[in-house]
Amino acid sequence: MFYFSRKVLKEEALQNASQTLEGTVQNMDNILLSVEQAMGNVCVDMLMHLNNPDLMPTYSRRFIESNAYIHSCAIAFAPNYFPDYERYVVYAHRKGDRIVTSLSPANGEPYTEQLWYSEPMSTGRALWTDPLKDDEDVAVTSFCLPFYNYKGQRIGVVAVNVSLDSFSKIVLEAKPSENGYSTLLGRNGSFIVYPDTAKLLHQTVFTQVENGGDPSIREAAEAMVAGETGYKRFKMDGRECYVFYKPFQRVSVPGRTNENLGWSVGVVYPKDDIFGDYNRLIYYVLAIGAVGLVLFFILCRFLTHRQLLPLRILAKKAQRIAEGHYDEVVGPTHRKDEVGQLQEHFRQMQESLSANMSELEQLTTTLKERGEGLRDAYERANKADSMKTVFLHNMTNQMIPPAKIISDSVDELCQLSSSFGEKASVKVYLQADREVETIQHQTKIITELLNDLLNVSSGDEEKGGES
Repeated sequence: MFYFSRKVLKEEALQNASQTLEGTVQNMDNILLSVEQAMGNVCVDMLMHLNNPDLMPTYSRRFIESNAYIHSCAIAFAPNYFPDYERYVVYAHRKGDRIVTSLSPANGEPYTEQLWYSEPMSTGRALWTDPLKDDEDVAVTSFCLPFYNYKGQRIGVVAVNVSLDSFSKIVLEAKPSENGYSTLLGRNGSFIVYPDTAKLLHQTVFTQVENGGDPSIREAAEAMVAGETGYKRFKMDGRECYVFYKPFQRVSVPGRTNENLGWSVGVVYPKDDIFGDYNRLIYYVLAIGAVGLVLFFILCRFLTHRQLLPLRILAKKAQRIAEGHYDEVVGPTHRKDEVGQLQEHFRQMQESLSANMSELEQLTTTLKERGEGLRDAYERANKADSMKTVFLHNMTNQMIPPAKIISDSVDELCQLSSSFGEKASVKVYLQADREVETIQHQTKIITELLNDLLNVSSGDEEKGGES
């Protein structure tokens, strides 16, 4: 939308500038046409009285009176056509509210060598001149019309002068924009219409560049003087401007000469005037975009906050569960989207986790109770084992003396056995009997101790079976 809006605004601005340019051309041409028609009307009557030169001052006044744009008028006859007017021109000009006429001598350059007279007399065509100075040193553009006698001989020229100062003011009253203005350049770039009347006749657009103007002015001026149509961008007093220009073409009217004057009309706009809306659109779009982004951010934040509210609740629930509160209740939801499904699954997980934790607590209690029983049994077993070890140790200690005695008796008996024979004495036999008795007695003691040990061991096994 921004791209096409800018495109439309730019096209509209260029179109408005082109229409303003056309209107400016028409306005200028209307002024010139009114001068030509007024002059033509008076000339019709003047041609009927060419043989009466005394009426020429009257006609010069009538030329000025016929049109408010005409500042002065000159009627010049060919040399020697009237002997009394050999070096004279009938001249009239506005002076305040009065019109003053005189027979002005052709001071300085002869009038016959001046452009306003020489060119119409040589070509026989009416023309508009580039800026000239009249006898009062006023910058004017002259419409010069040759006239003929009844024999068809070209005998003189009538020149009516339009003050460039007045012409500029009239044209510039129709401002193309708030700060814009119109301009009209002659063949050599001289100003015919320009806001600064001090530059009329005294400067050309190229002189302005030479006096320190921006070089871009020359490019635009050269395009205008060359008779091109278009627009250029240039800088004037550090301000960026656009000039839309085209050749000055006059409207075709019956009886009017339509030769090319070589003039170029332009409409100058400061950039802000012609592209003001176009440029302001950028700021409007930026402002709308900024406001839109803020509103979009607020809306997104609101929607995100609303959409993520269940997730934040779940996060808090999960934090509580992580802290050990497995009985934390997660309520049901009516949402059918992914968040609702997540909340429902989380609720089911919490319920399952709570049930499993309850079973685990019960199992832990049971295991704890059984562990305590096993611990008591283990302590009793350790105690019994310690007692058995002490008992066996005592029994072993009691069996050592008899066993030692038996061992000694056996050794003694073995020594005595070597004395057995035919020559053995009764003493030896008696000693052997005593040793045997001793062995039997100690063996009986050991046997009783072993029986007691077996009895004790059998009793422990029965106890262990019972436990």
